[in-house]
Amino acid sequence: MINFNKFYKSFSIVSTLLVAISIILLSFKGLNFGIDFKGGTLIELRTQDNQTNVATLRGVFSKMNLGDVNIKKFGQDNDYLIKIEKKDTSSNIIELIKEDLINSIGENFTFRRVENVGPKVSSELLKSGITAILLSLGAMLFYIWIRFEWQFSLGAIIALFHDVLITLGLFSLLNLEINLSIVAAVLTIVGYSMNDTVVIFDRVRENLRKYSDIKIFDLTNKSINETLSRTLITSITTLLALLSIYLFGGEILKGFSLAMIFGVIFGTYSSIYIANPILVKLRVSQKTILKEEAENN
Repeated sequence: MINFNKFYKSFSIVSTLLVAISIILLSFKGLNFGIDFKGGTLIELRTQDNQTNVATLRGVFSKMNLGDVNIKKFGQDNDYLIKIEKKDTSSNIIELIKEDLINSIGENFTFRRVENVGPKVSSELLKSGITAILLSLGAMLFYIWIRFEWQFSLGAIIALFHDVLITLGLFSLLNLEINLSIVAAVLTIVGYSMNDTVVIFDRVRENLRKYSDIKIFDLTNKSINETLSRTLITSITTLLALLSIYLFGGEILKGFSLAMIFGVIFGTYSSIYIANPILVKLRVSQKTILKEEAENN
C-alpha cells in the first residue's frame, strides 16, 4: 500500500504556491484572448514558393495599416497563420489584403481559411463563455452539496477551483491563446476533476461505515489505494489519447489538447492531495456520516 498521506503537507505547500502564482499571473499579466474574444480577422495562408517567409509577410502587412498583426508558421513549411486586429470595418477587407499581397509577393498563395469576428460578436462570445463556465461550476457544486456531507463538498469545491485556476495560470504564463475550444476544455476539466474526486469520496464514505475504528488519516489513504487502479487506468488512457491529438492533430487542436492534458494531470493530483486532506483536517468520522444521514432522514 502506498502511503499518500505522508506527502500531504509538502504537496499542500506546493499547491498553495501554484494557486497564488496563478492568481498573480491572471491579475497582472492576464490571458491571451484570441480572435474569438477580441475580434478581428484570422487568415490561414499557404504559399507555393520557398522565397516567402515570415519576415517577408510581416513587411507586407506592416504597410497595410491594419493594427496589430501576428504572423507565425502553421503546420507545413509554407503555411502561415495571420491574426489581424482589424481597424478597418469595411466588408471587402479580405479582397484588399489579397490585392496588396499579389502586388508584393505575386499570385503564388491561397487563403485556406478566413475567419472574421466583429467586436460585438466577440464581446457576446466572451460573455457566453464565462457564463457557461460559471453555470457548469454552479451545477457541479450544487450536485456535490446534495450528494455528500458538507465536509466532502468543501473538499471537492476547493479541488475544482484549484484545477481550473492552475490551468488558466499556466496558459497565462505560457501566453497561450484562449479561444472557444479552450472554454470547452475548461468545461471538460471541471467534469473530469469532479468525477475523479467523487469516485474516491464514494469509497471513503463506504469505508467510514465499514471501519469505525480507523482514523480518517489512514482511512483516506486506504480508500485512495483501493481506487488507485481505476484512477490510473482512466488517467493514463485519457492522456495517451490527448497526447496523440497534441502531437498529430494539427495546430488547431493543440491548445485544446494541451489544456486537457493539464486538466487531467491536475484533476488526478487534486483528488488525492487537495480533496482528501480537507477531510483529514475537518476530522470526518463515522459519527459525521451517521449524524448527517439521520438529519436527512
